[in-house]
Amino acid sequence: MFNQLYESFVISFKSVFLSKGRAFLTMLGIIIGILSVSLMGTAINGIDNVFDETLGMFGEDVLYLQQFPWFMGNTEWWEFRNRPRIQEDYARKIADRAESVSFASIETSRRVNITYKERSSEGVEVKCTGWQSAYIDAAKIETGRYFTQVEDEHASRVIVIGSEVKKVLFPEIEDPVGMQVKVNGLNFRVIGVFAEQGKIFGMFSVDNMAVIPYVTSKSVFGRSWWLSISLKTRDGYDNNFALEEVRHITRGLRGLRATDPDNFAINQQEMMEDQLGKIKTAIGLVGIGIAALALLVGGIGIMNIMFVSVKERTKEIGIRKALGAKRWVIMMQFLFEAIIIALIGGVIGLILTALLVGLVNKIFVASMSFGLVLIALMVSIGVGIVSGIVPASQAAKLDPIEAMRYE
Repeated sequence: MFNQLYESFVISFKSVFLSKGRAFLTMLGIIIGILSVSLMGTAINGIDNVFDETLGMFGEDVLYLQQFPWFMGNTEWWEFRNRPRIQEDYARKIADRAESVSFASIETSRRVNITYKERSSEGVEVKCTGWQSAYIDAAKIETGRYFTQVEDEHASRVIVIGSEVKKVLFPEIEDPVGMQVKVNGLNFRVIGVFAEQGKIFGMFSVDNMAVIPYVTSKSVFGRSWWLSISLKTRDGYDNNFALEEVRHITRGLRGLRATDPDNFAINQQEMMEDQLGKIKTAIGLVGIGIAALALLVGGIGIMNIMFVSVKERTKEIGIRKALGAKRWVIMMQFLFEAIIIALIGGVIGLILTALLVGLVNKIFVASMSFGLVLIALMVSIGVGIVSGIVPASQAAKLDPIEAMRYE
């Protein structure tokens, strides 16, 4: 039995390569289908791989009280624009009244250039926060420290810089703590360097940043029009409970009546998770749609070429049957041929995917896994079986005497 299967496989393999051009054209649908499935899978795998790392920057137990929601949905932008701004004293009042909140910090930001001697780090996002951010911010300090409550309240000119800023300003200095840099023409003493955080979803670097005390920022930049408040949920309290408590307190601070809608937003990591799920679903649906259509065309192409192959080799089938070949052996011969065509097409699709992953990574995150390769190969084999079963069955049912007479 094994020898007969092996012989059927060898004959099938040789048959495929006897007409390479026809076989390749037949494979095109499979190649496009597997390429679509694989690229979709690499994109989804890439998103999953950076998911925890990226969302960790926002903090699982941190709420953000802001004027705008992170995702506006179908609501018009002007409806959010007309909302009253977040007030500076909200942070202290919420921290005093909310039992589920352990720390609350005011925050704003500016884009500035930071200089050290002749070197300049351009377009740095300077976050201006309260001292409480040392206990809220998910970013880790690599060297040095965060600023203290005293430094914040006394408007000390101290700064914690991101790893990218450190590389630009101090390429030859391992630890720049204690160095003086200029922000807005004023001297600031570097007291810490953040550990490298990477990119949001693999695309936007968050290391080109720095943090200074909020009170200091008022003397350097003046009044800020945009304010946000970061709130850390106290241990033992659920995030949803904290959100509702902060929402109730904020409505009171805003003077809203029971029938008035919220004129503020409380954002959290969960919103990013929901949005990520929608992105993955959209990528999946588009990829599956393109792949299904391409695989259908490819499958029909394989079936058609197999019918042609059976017709062309009818006499050969008759001779093999007359020499004692059983129906299942003939059937496996043509089924193997269909599977080989589909499998080679799948392998070519995977090779093209591997080559394209590098390009995809320049505009989006992508990651090719062994599981994805296995799934793509199984899909190829499945298409080959489905496409080849009818022609192979037809070949197996041929009458040997009539088949040998066929011209």
